[in-house]
Amino acid sequence: MTAPHGPLQGVKVVACSTAQAGTVPYMLMADLGAEVIKIEVPEGGDNSRGTSILPGMPSTYFETNNRGVKSVTLNLKAKEGQEILRRLVAEADIFGQNFRPGAAEKNGFGYEDLKKINPRLVYMSISGYGPNGPNADLPGTDSMAQALGGIAEAYSNPGDPLRTGIVSVADETCAILAFGGALAALTHARATGVGQKVDCSLLGGQIRLMGWTLTTTMWRNENPVTGQARITGTASRPGMSASFNDRGGKPLVFQLNGARHWKQAMEALGFYGALEKAGFGDLGVIIDSAEKRETLLRLLDTLFATGSRDDWVTRLRKADIVSAPINTLLEASNDPDVLANGYVTEIDYPEHGKRLKVHGTPWQFSETPAKIGVSPKLGEHNDELLARAGYSAAEIQAFRDSKVI
Repeated sequence: MTAPHGPLQGVKVVACSTAQAGTVPYMLMADLGAEVIKIEVPEGGDNSRGTSILPGMPSTYFETNNRGVKSVTLNLKAKEGQEILRRLVAEADIFGQNFRPGAAEKNGFGYEDLKKINPRLVYMSISGYGPNGPNADLPGTDSMAQALGGIAEAYSNPGDPLRTGIVSVADETCAILAFGGALAALTHARATGVGQKVDCSLLGGQIRLMGWTLTTTMWRNENPVTGQARITGTASRPGMSASFNDRGGKPLVFQLNGARHWKQAMEALGFYGALEKAGFGDLGVIIDSAEKRETLLRLLDTLFATGSRDDWVTRLRKADIVSAPINTLLEASNDPDVLANGYVTEIDYPEHGKRLKVHGTPWQFSETPAKIGVSPKLGEHNDELLARAGYSAAEIQAFRDSKVI
C-alpha cells in the first residue's frame, strides 16, 4: 500500500480514459494523493503503452500521463466486466471517460447509467468539439483543436503558412481545465450529496487559452498583428514585447510598458544613443506607423547581434526590465528556476536501472506535498481492487481465466 500524501487523500477516481487529455487530469489527482483506478482492456491495455519508447526506458508518453495510478483490466463488453465497473464506481467520487461521443452510453456507462448507482458521482466527459454543435459526434485530437482554436496564428510570422505545434498544448490545456472542473464539481457534491456531469473539450480548452488576445480580436473584428514583436498601448504609454537573436543566434525576449521603461531598458543595453539618433528615443512614435515599427525592429536586430544573450538578459534584469532567454525544450528542462522549484525532478526506475528526469509538480503545498509516482504495469492492481470490491480469490481467478480481466 502507498503511504497517504497530498491534499486529495481519500478521493477515489475511476477512469476509462486513454491518450493525453483523458488521462492527465487523473494523473494530476494521483500526484496529489487521490486513488486513481485506470480501467484498461485485458492483454493489450491502453494503446499508448507502446508509444514513444526509448531504448532501455519506459514509454515517455504513457509514463508522463499515467504515473501514480492503479491499473485494472476489464472487458467492458462482457456482462461481468460491466458489473465489476459498477462496483468500483459505486465507491468512487469521480468517474472519467474520453471515448468517442456516444460510446459510453452504448456500453452501459453513460452518466445516466452510473448516477443511478452513485448519485453523488462527478462524471467527467472529455471530447474533441464539445457536446453540442455540428461536429459534436466526431472524434478529436490535439492537432485538430490547435488548428481550430487559433494558436497556430499566435506564433506565426506574417506571410508564413499557419502550422500546428509539436507540443500537445490542446491536450494539456483541456486536461488542466478538466482537473479543475472535476474538483469544483466534487466540492459541490460533498456539500450537497448531488453529483453531476462535467463536459470539457479540446476545442474549448484552446479557446480559453487564447485569453485576452481573443477578446481584443473579437472586439476589433480583425486578426492580431503577429511576428517577432507585440506593440501595445498608446503613443503616450507604449508597450513592447519582442524577441531578438544575439550574435550567436541565441534568442531572448523582453517586455516593457511606458516611455520611461523604454529609455531605461535601452540605456541599460547601451542602445539609447543610436536609437535616439535614428528617431526612436520615444517608443510612442511607432504606435501608429507600421513602417516605423519595422525600421525600429531591424535596427534592434542589428544592435542585439553585437553581443551575447546572457549579457543582454543580465543588463535588462539589473535595470528591472522583464527579460529571459527563449529556451529550447532541452534548455527549459535544465533551467535553474525550473529545477529549484521542482517543476522537473528525478525519480528511480529500478526495472530499467536508471534515474530519469520527469515532470515534477506545478504546485507546492506547505502541509500536504505532492508525491511523484510511476505508471503501473498492465493489470497490476486487479487482485487488490477486485478483492476490495468483494470478489473472492476464486472469482478473480475465474475472471482471469475467462478474460474478463
